[in-house]
Amino acid sequence: MLPVDDHVHVAIPPHGHALPHLGCTCVSHWGEADVAAGRVGLVDALAQLLLCIGEDAFFAALESALRLRRLSHIDLTRLRSQIAESRSWLVDLACAESESGLESLMKVRMHRLGIALAAQVDIVGVGRVDFVLGDRLILEVDGRPGHEDAESRHKDLVRDAVAAAHGYDTLRFDYALVVHDWPAVEAAILEKCRRGLHIDSWAEGVRAAAAAV
Repeated sequence: MLPVDDHVHVAIPPHGHALPHLGCTCVSHWGEADVAAGRVGLVDALAQLLLCIGEDAFFAALESALRLRRLSHIDLTRLRSQIAESRSWLVDLACAESESGLESLMKVRMHRLGIALAAQVDIVGVGRVDFVLGDRLILEVDGRPGHEDAESRHKDLVRDAVAAAHGYDTLRFDYALVVHDWPAVEAAILEKCRRGLHIDSWAEGVRAAAAAV
């Protein structure tokens, strides 16, 4: 569910003018980037990416840059100043935890639904999982080639079985589902939540007792 755009996007200074030509289908974006340089820096490139192909791809690229330690706090402040205030939450949400673009997509899309995820969680006997929703719903996004062969698939099934023995429920999604069939992913997660399968009843009781004190 990522946008496919074959148009040429052109960055133009705030007081510049577009120069349409015969058969022109270019998309113009006015902004503060130093377009005269021919090659912009990472902050400017991210701001332009948001304008060109939208929030999800921007967020995935931003988290990738953070994980690679390519952006400083000053860079993030500058990035916030270059994008619409209504979209600044994307910068605030981003961090260096996500290990792939698929994880970033899962995180930002769940956030839009008002669902917070704990990322890169270590579970005894299972190992590190991509996300835990609530107390006991594991979300795994498998975009790496290593999950495709039979041996790796078996290891994933063993992890899921061990997780189930520890009281966890697991939903596992691949690249095709996250990118091309997001409604199916969303429906599966929301149904688990609707049925309360993400909540541990004992933990919920402890929280309720603590809140009543």
